Amino acid sequence: MFFAPRPLRTFAATLLFISAIAGLSARAAEKTHFRADDYQIDAILSPHDHKITARVKVKITATEEMNIATFQLHNDLRLTKVVDEAGKALTADRNPQDSSVRITLNSTMAKDQSATLTFEYSGVLDSADDSPVPGLKLSAINDDTCYLLYAGDWFPVNNYGVNRFTSTISVTVPAHMIVIGSGTVSEGKEPVIKGAPPSTGPTKTFVLKYDKASFPGTIIAGSFGDYYSTDAGVDLHVYFKPLHKDLASAYAETAVKEFTYYITAYGVPPSNVLRIVEIPDDTVPSAWAPQLVALSSRGITPKTNYRLLANNIAHQWWGVTVSPASRNDWWIEGGFSRYSEARYIETAAGQGALQEAVKDMSVGALAYDTVPLSSAGKLDLFSPEFQSLVTDKGAMILHMLRWVVGDQKFDQCMRDFYTQYQGKSATVDDFREIVEKDYGQKLTWFFSQWLDSTGAPEFKTKYTIYRLGNNKGFRVVGQIAQDLDLFRMPVELKIDTDGKTETKRVDVTGTDSPFSVDTFGRPRRISIDPQNWLLKNSPDIRLRAGIQRGQALVQQGDLAGALSEFNKALDINKNSSLAHYRIAEIFFLQHNYQASANAYRDSLNGDGDPRWTEVWSHIQLGKIFDTTGQRERATNEYRQALQTNDNTAGAMDEARRYLQKPYEAPKGSTEGQQ
Repeated sequence: MFFAPRPLRTFAATLLFISAIAGLSARAAEKTHFRADDYQIDAILSPHDHKITARVKVKITATEEMNIATFQLHNDLRLTKVVDEAGKALTADRNPQDSSVRITLNSTMAKDQSATLTFEYSGVLDSADDSPVPGLKLSAINDDTCYLLYAGDWFPVNNYGVNRFTSTISVTVPAHMIVIGSGTVSEGKEPVIKGAPPSTGPTKTFVLKYDKASFPGTIIAGSFGDYYSTDAGVDLHVYFKPLHKDLASAYAETAVKEFTYYITAYGVPPSNVLRIVEIPDDTVPSAWAPQLVALSSRGITPKTNYRLLANNIAHQWWGVTVSPASRNDWWIEGGFSRYSEARYIETAAGQGALQEAVKDMSVGALAYDTVPLSSAGKLDLFSPEFQSLVTDKGAMILHMLRWVVGDQKFDQCMRDFYTQYQGKSATVDDFREIVEKDYGQKLTWFFSQWLDSTGAPEFKTKYTIYRLGNNKGFRVVGQIAQDLDLFRMPVELKIDTDGKTETKRVDVTGTDSPFSVDTFGRPRRISIDPQNWLLKNSPDIRLRAGIQRGQALVQQGDLAGALSEFNKALDINKNSSLAHYRIAEIFFLQHNYQASANAYRDSLNGDGDPRWTEVWSHIQLGKIFDTTGQRERATNEYRQALQTNDNTAGAMDEARRYLQKPYEAPKGSTEGQQ
C-alpha cells in the first residue's frame, strides 16, 4: 500500500493502518494484458486555480496479444488527446464507475511487443467527490501545498501496486515552491502543453528521475523548511511546515535509528536517500514512495510519532524494493511492514511495548476474519476488510512464524527473502520456499492453516494437580482445549508456583491436547500462550474487534450500523469504557447531547480501559456543557480533565484552551471523535 488509509480517529491512530471509505473498487479487477514499463510525465501545476495540465508518455509491453489497454485515471481529469507513436489519434472511452479509461489501439500488439502511448489531459484537483477511493482525497492542488499521490490516479496507472515502473517526472510550480518525490532532482525547462493556463508569476521546473523499477508516482509541492542530516550515512531531508520546524531534528534522529535498524535486520536498501515531508490533514495520515515518507500534520507531534514513522520507513524494504506479485500476495507489503514496525518497537521500547503492538495486530487480524488471507484479492483494495487482513493478519502470521522457527532462523529467512527478491515482485510461495529451506522442514501445515483458513482458537485448560512423594514436588496433568478441529501449533504453557516458574512447549493438535508438567513448588496459576505468540480469540479481542468495526462504519457514515457494533461490544463487557466512549461520540455527532453526556458518564464509571477515556470524557462533557450554555459545569469538567495529568493526543492543551474560552462547535463539525 502506498498510503495508510484514513484512520479511525483513535488514539491508536499512530498505528497507521485501518480504514478507507469502502465503495466500488477503484482498481479494475480484470486481468491486465500489459505492463507499463516507463513514464515520461510533464505536469504544470496552477495552485491558485487548483489545476493540473499534463502530458504523459507511457511505454507499455504486451504480456499477451491485445488491442485494448485499460488504465486508471482520476475522473476529474479530462483527456484532450491520446496518440500512438506515429501521432495517430486513439479512441479513449471513460468509465467513471471505476475511474478507468479504455484505449483502443490502431493495431493488435503481439506478446512482448512494446509501444508508447501519449496522453494529454487537464483538470481541477481539490475534492474527494470523484476520488478513485470515494470520500478520500488523494490528490489536491492548492496555494499552500500540492500533493499528487500514486493512489490518486493523477497519471494513467496500470495494475496499481503490482506493476513496477521507472519514471522521469517534470513538474512546473510557482517559483516559491519546491517539488519533492522519488529520484534524482534537477532543474528543467517548463514544457509547452496545449491548454495550460498562462503563468501569473515566475515558475520553476523540477525534474525527478527514478531509474529503478518500483512505484515512484507520488509528488508533493509547497513551501517547506529543509532540515538536512547525513548521520549514519543516511542522506536525509525533513521537509516540515513552519509550525513543526522545531520538531524536524527529533524526527530526523528517530528516522536515522529506524533506517539503520532495518539495514541491520534485512540488508542495504537500493538507496540511502530518505525524504520525510509534511502533508495536510485533509488527506491520508501517511504515505510512502521510493525515498519518500509523507506524514500528515496531525501525525507530527511533540512526542515523536516513532511507530507511524517506523511503519512507513519499513516500506522502503517491503513495497519499494520487494513488492507483491498480486493482490493475494499484498501482505508481503502491508504485513511485512507492520511486523517490521513491531520489531522496531520491541528494540526501542521493550517487550511490554511489543505485547501492546501484538494485541493491536490481533484485533485487526480478527476484526474482519471472514475471507482467507490467500483470497484477499477478492476484496476492495481500500476496504477495512482488505486493510485488516493484509496488514494485521499478515503481521501476526510473521509473528507466529517467528515463534515456530525461532528468532535466529526467522531473521535469516527475512534477510534471505529480501536479498533474493530485491527489485522484484514476489509471491507468498516464494517466501514459503525460502522459509522452508532455512528452517529445514516443510511448513505446509502452518501456511495452509493461517493463509487458507479463517478463525483463531480460543484456549481453555482443564487439569489436575498431584503431589509427588519423597518431597519431589508436584505434577500437573491436564489438557489444552480449543475449538478448531484442524488446528496445529506449538503452544507455550506457563505454570506459576510458590517457587520457580515452569514453562513447557506443548504441540497442540486438534481440539484436545494432553500435557504433563512437574514442578517443585505448588502450582498457583496456569497460563496458555502468556507471551502472545499466537493469534487467538478471547472476550477482550472480540470486544476490541467489534469496536474497530464500529469505528470503520462511523468513517463510512453508517452511524446506525456503528451503534449496533458498539452495543454488541457492550454485550461482551458492559463496563467497557471504550465502547461507552464510542457510543457517546456518535450521539455527540448527532447533537443528541443528553444521550452523549450519559454515555460519557458511563465511560467514566467503566473499567477505565484505555486510560485516555477518562481525560477525554471530561473534555467532551465540558464541550457539551459549553454548547448547552452551562459554563460553570463546563469549566468544572475541564479542571477534572487537567487533574488526570493525562496528555494523550494533546488533552491538556485542549482542556486549558477551553478553560480560557468556551467551546463552540463549528458548523458541520465532526469533532468529538478521538
